[in-house]
Parts: sequence; C-alpha cells; structure tokens
Amino acid sequence: MNFLSSQPKKRIFSGIQPTGNLHIGNYLGAIKNWVKLQNENQNIYSIVDMHALTIPENVSDLKEGVYEVAAAIIASGIDPKKSIIFNQSSVYEHAELSWIFNCIARIGWLNRMTQFKEKAGKKRDNASVGLFSYPVLMAADILLYRATHVPVGDDQKQHLELCRDIAQKFNTDFEIENFLQVPEPLIQKEFSRIMSLKDGSKKMSKSELSDLSRINLTDDKDLIINKIKKAKTDPLPMPNTLKELDERLEAKNLLGIYSSLTNSTLQKSVENFAGKNFSEFKQKLSEALVDKIEPISTEIKKLLDDKSYLDNTLLEGVERANIIASKKIKRIKEIVGF
Repeated sequence: MNFLSSQPKKRIFSGIQPTGNLHIGNYLGAIKNWVKLQNENQNIYSIVDMHALTIPENVSDLKEGVYEVAAAIIASGIDPKKSIIFNQSSVYEHAELSWIFNCIARIGWLNRMTQFKEKAGKKRDNASVGLFSYPVLMAADILLYRATHVPVGDDQKQHLELCRDIAQKFNTDFEIENFLQVPEPLIQKEFSRIMSLKDGSKKMSKSELSDLSRINLTDDKDLIINKIKKAKTDPLPMPNTLKELDERLEAKNLLGIYSSLTNSTLQKSVENFAGKNFSEFKQKLSEALVDKIEPISTEIKKLLDDKSYLDNTLLEGVERANIIASKKIKRIKEIVGF
C-alpha cells in the first residue's frame, strides 16, 4: 500500500501505550476494529512510549512493554506489510512538533481536560507537566501524518477537540488556511468500553491490582475459564430485556463481551440467554473467549521469543513513518520561521 500519495483516500492514525500485556478490552475496544480497517485504508499505528513516561511506574519496563504491544497487535491480525507499526520515540518529529504546539495551545484549553483531572487526582499540584500537556503531544501525533480519520472512544473526544483548536489557531496565527486539517473521528458505537470482571462500573484496566479483573491476551484456556467462573454477577437469572441491563452492569458487560466476540448484537444475545442461569451463559462465554484468545496468546508467545523479528518490524515501521513525518515537520518549521 502506497503511504506516500499526496491525497490518500483514508489515512487512519491510532496510538496505544506500551503498558504491559494487553487485554480483551483493548482487543474488542480497538484492535479488532483496526484489523477490519487495514484492508481498505492506509493505517499508521504508533506504540506511544513517550506518552507512557507520564506514568512513572511504566518506565522500568518500557522496552519490554513496546515488544509486548507490538507482538499483541501483530498476533491479533495487524499485518506490518499493510500497516505501519512503530514506536513513537524513534520518530523524533513527534517531540519537535509537540513543542511547537505547546507554544500554540492555551493553558485554559488544557485546564479543561477531564482526563488530567482524573489521573492527577487530588495531588494535582504534584503532577508532572508531561501529564498536563500530553494531549498536546497527542495532537502532534495525529497532525504529523495528515491523518484523515482517528479511531476514538468516548473518553478521547475531548482530545480531538483540542487537536482541532490547535490546528485552527496554527492556521490563523501563521495565515495559512487549511494547512493543518483535523481528521474525522471514527467512533465505535458498540462495545468500545469493556468493563472490569470484578466491577461493572469500572473500565477494564491493566493497572487494576487483581488479575481476575481482566482477560489478558496472553491468558491460556484454563486461566480464561477460571476468570469467567469468578467474574462478578448478580443472583438473578439472565436478563430478559435490554432495559434490565441498565441496573445490572456486570450482566451487561459480560453480554457485551459475548456479543462482540460472536459478532452479534446485544439484543440478540439477551434473547438467546433470557431467563437462563449465569453458569450456562458463562460456559458459552468461556468457549467464545478461548476460541478467540488462545490462538492470539500462542502467537504472542512465539513472537516474543523472536525479538529480532520485532526489532526489524519496528525499525521498518520507523523508516516508513519517518518519510511522512519528516516532510511534514520540514514544512511546519519553514512556516514558523526556523
């Protein structure tokens, strides 16, 4: 696929942090959709290791995290020949453009970012500048590649709005109309947020202490079955209607996982299991998970045993990404007067 054409039909950019093993939430919420998109579009997937620096506990395992994420997305079906896969820190233009955008963005814009407030918590004054300004780096990631579309979840819409604000102000400040164009969001309407197996009100996360809260893409058959057996449910039979799910968050989450894995609708899954025992449903859910995850898990382990292949794949991705990024940053530096 030609990534150098001046007017690509669609160029999709997305980033993923190298924070250890990926889980079923990452797969169903993002990677599954990426696999579908790669056959029709130009796709650029960045392992955003510079973003990972905003979380200090990630730093010690950063290199291994890059390997793990690269292996996971390749094992899940992303083809390095069809898509560009690279680690962000090896394309220096990301950092250059981020600094330029830091001089464009307004503090008031960043003060409105809800994710900073959530991640910094009550110790906001002690949070790093990197955590505060990382949406600016995210804007640089996106605009550097002239992406036409960006897959985003509900919790990232605000960042795309900031990206639009930065692009518009850059164009206005330097009197260059439509030079930076903000991509359209690709919003996955269903199953974009997979919740914890232990608490249906919390998003599934790699940072949650209990490994029983998630299905990792490296889990084997026995581990998957055990985790689903122990997944939190309520004492009632399976729900009969979609309306019931509003008050039964764990049931809604498990049915959502099943629906996404089987390419079904939530309505259809509710109808199929209405009034049945959770144990019967959990058996079917375990089977669907094992069918999907076990081959991915096997391939991940195979890839992690061949670091030279991963190194070469990432290096090739860096070279391909850099061809696009270097042209864009050269023009931007000319515009700002460097």
